[in-house]
Amino acid sequence: MHMNRQQILSAAHRVVIKVGSAVLTDEYGLDKTVIAGLASQIVGLNKRGLQIILVSSGAVAAGRARLARKREPKSMPEKQALAAVGQGRLLHAYEKEFEGHEVNVAQILLTRNGLISRQSFVNAKNTISTLLKWGILPIVNENDTVATEELQFTDNDSLAVLIVNLIEADLLVCLSDVDGLYDQDPWQSTEARRISRVGGIDASVLAMAGQGAGRAGRGGMKSKLEAARMAGECGVPMLIAGGRTKQVLTRLFAGEDLGTLFVPGRERKIYGRRPWILFTLAREGVLELDAGASRALLEKGRSLLPVGIKRVRGDFQEGACVLCKDVAGAEVAVGIVNYRSDDLKRILGCRSSEIWSRLGYQGKEEVIHRDNLVPM
Repeated sequence: MHMNRQQILSAAHRVVIKVGSAVLTDEYGLDKTVIAGLASQIVGLNKRGLQIILVSSGAVAAGRARLARKREPKSMPEKQALAAVGQGRLLHAYEKEFEGHEVNVAQILLTRNGLISRQSFVNAKNTISTLLKWGILPIVNENDTVATEELQFTDNDSLAVLIVNLIEADLLVCLSDVDGLYDQDPWQSTEARRISRVGGIDASVLAMAGQGAGRAGRGGMKSKLEAARMAGECGVPMLIAGGRTKQVLTRLFAGEDLGTLFVPGRERKIYGRRPWILFTLAREGVLELDAGASRALLEKGRSLLPVGIKRVRGDFQEGACVLCKDVAGAEVAVGIVNYRSDDLKRILGCRSSEIWSRLGYQGKEEVIHRDNLVPM
């Protein structure tokens, strides 16, 4: 993507804005001044013709403040209980501020498990699209009160990327407690320099991120870089900026050089089912492919046939999402299989004409159809 910052922002029509817990809360709970400022700026963007979807953290932190619990929750039930206390307070705070601008809001609570079903994914897409059509602001959050540890999103940064793909947004803006990516830790070095633009995320960029989480949530710079990488894979630029910077959204869309803009490193966009497969589904097994099958998937966009599979790892059922690797162990693709693992092991390396004799029934010719496969 060769457009400059102003061109990218000017071209954006549908924008996902993710705001972190550290932006929305302080030691006393929800910061109503920050929420009021966000509401005013989002309404201003709406009046310019932009469609905004807000992905908001803050429920657990709001619950902690309400109950005056100083320590971090140590167990999933504690976290879920705090989210149950804080979620209503978070939505009420948004409702109060947006009502002053005569804008209605709607709460959408999601879990990764709840989006595994393709129908649920489509339902969420249709709901958000309808809300936008009606001029209602969708406010999305992970449903922390029911999400289990193995089924929760890594953090709301990855949830925001999923929403970007779900509603086919043009831009992702992450408002954080840091005002961009720095070449070294700005909390530890006065010589740290903010990087205005990143054109692709490699090992050198990842090395600039610290290992810690944010002040009030699960995410940190590392998770934001991962979100930027995923957004870039889909051809969508992402901005990281300081959520407590005065009028940050208004100034960003006016073209001011704030934060860090991540532009896709290559011209590639994933559409339709593919973002759902890549970002939503847990990997339940691994297929090891020979060199010919790997090339067919990566270079020719072909379906995966049993003849190209050398080994099956894991136990899974038909319809599971699996990871495909080449002979060197490099990740080639992810996709949804048409066979359970036991049957797949019986047809390894065989031609389509031999499936009947191996299984006793005529299964599908493709192990993974190209429509259900995402090259890495």
